[in-house]
Amino acid sequence: MDHFDWSTPFPEGVISFLDTDLYKLTMQCAVFKHYPDVPVSYAFTNRTPEKKLSRKAFSWLCEQISKLGNISLSDDELRFLQTHCKYLSTPYLNFLKEFRLKPREQLVPSFNPIGPDTGAEDELGDIHIDVHGKWVDTILYEIPLLALTSEAYFKFMDTDWNYNGQEEKAYEKGMRLLEAGCILSEFGTRRRRDYHTQALVFRGLVKASKDAEKRGWPGKLSGTSNVHLAMRFNLPPVGTVAHEWFMGVAAITNDYLGATEEALRRWIGCFGEGVLGIALTDTFGTPEFLRSFSKPVRYLPDTPNLPLSEDGSRPTISTRSYADVFAGVRQDSGDPATFVKLMREFYEKNGIKEKKTIVFSDSLDIDKCIEYKRISEEQGFQPTFGVGTYLTNDFTQITTGKKSVPLNIVIKLSSAAGNPAIKISDNIGKNTGDSAKVAEVKKLLGYVEKEWAGGDETSRWGKAEDAQP
Repeated sequence: MDHFDWSTPFPEGVISFLDTDLYKLTMQCAVFKHYPDVPVSYAFTNRTPEKKLSRKAFSWLCEQISKLGNISLSDDELRFLQTHCKYLSTPYLNFLKEFRLKPREQLVPSFNPIGPDTGAEDELGDIHIDVHGKWVDTILYEIPLLALTSEAYFKFMDTDWNYNGQEEKAYEKGMRLLEAGCILSEFGTRRRRDYHTQALVFRGLVKASKDAEKRGWPGKLSGTSNVHLAMRFNLPPVGTVAHEWFMGVAAITNDYLGATEEALRRWIGCFGEGVLGIALTDTFGTPEFLRSFSKPVRYLPDTPNLPLSEDGSRPTISTRSYADVFAGVRQDSGDPATFVKLMREFYEKNGIKEKKTIVFSDSLDIDKCIEYKRISEEQGFQPTFGVGTYLTNDFTQITTGKKSVPLNIVIKLSSAAGNPAIKISDNIGKNTGDSAKVAEVKKLLGYVEKEWAGGDETSRWGKAEDAQP
């Protein structure tokens, strides 16, 4: 139940370690176990470069970044993780209790004016944020840095909006999706307008979920990726893994033919089989992923919850493949219809008859969810939907009636253990990292270039000239 005071907007910025997506905590847990001393760097990219910050907005952003160093895990937050996230190991939670971010040592934010550097507060510029440190110490920066950058833009640059109707709009969206039978989660932390918007949106979705249940509708709200909001509403947080895990393992090993299997193996090695079992397929292209996904699971010596062999020993290899063991996959780039067909062919070829889940999470709206649900169910899958920016940054400019367009910003791992970290994905617009390394890995893996009509990263959520219906 939500017991917070709603009479005033929530404090600006980020005030909790749990104001992040669950997969950052699960990945930090895995990094803590397997790669505690690996140095990494991260790179910031604005895929909507026409949207710039003023020097005043940048100064506010730097002030908020410095405050991240004051955050620590509260006793209540620790208890919530112990109760709702039992897959997070005790050694990791003990580490998190004492953990602090050190932005002065680990971050270098910079402001580059687009014209002569006058020092004026209203001067426009491009921002960049360099992140350096051990992987386990810096992995939690991505979500707060993205959320704060978005908040800065809509606090100082595009200010022709207000909160009116946000909860109601989310309620209506939730009702439409739930009536259509969709299973959805709120995934909107990274590009939200601010925390208060996300809280209003999620409250609207929770109300829709209760009303839909009363009406006997088939859809379901499975939760939110934001751990702090999950705690406020006493719901389990939702999420598994991000591209970063596969990118980091590949860069550390520098073995792109074996990296995907190694990443899957070490994920199971941290959490065990059947836990956090949705696999992300597109880091180096889905065909390469499926090559590894079809292999038998190889166990690390300390993999948790392993059934013993008949002779009482711990097995080193399973009779089942990773595809058997994982409950399903997440589709995050490329053409969803092509992906669904590919996955059906893959499971049939591998003799896997169990009903599997596909989580869709790539720039969704209501119509896309309903269409992808139909396509998936026709092929025998259970679809679920992680809906993000469409929920937490859907605003209209008050004076013009036009869309107030979200930023498309990302922070991706750029190196690990001194090697470049890259992502290829199923859409050329989402290629990330050192271009020479991307080209080298594509050649090594026999990657076939793909473009998709819906994959324009510069206008993922519309353009300013799009009037709101």
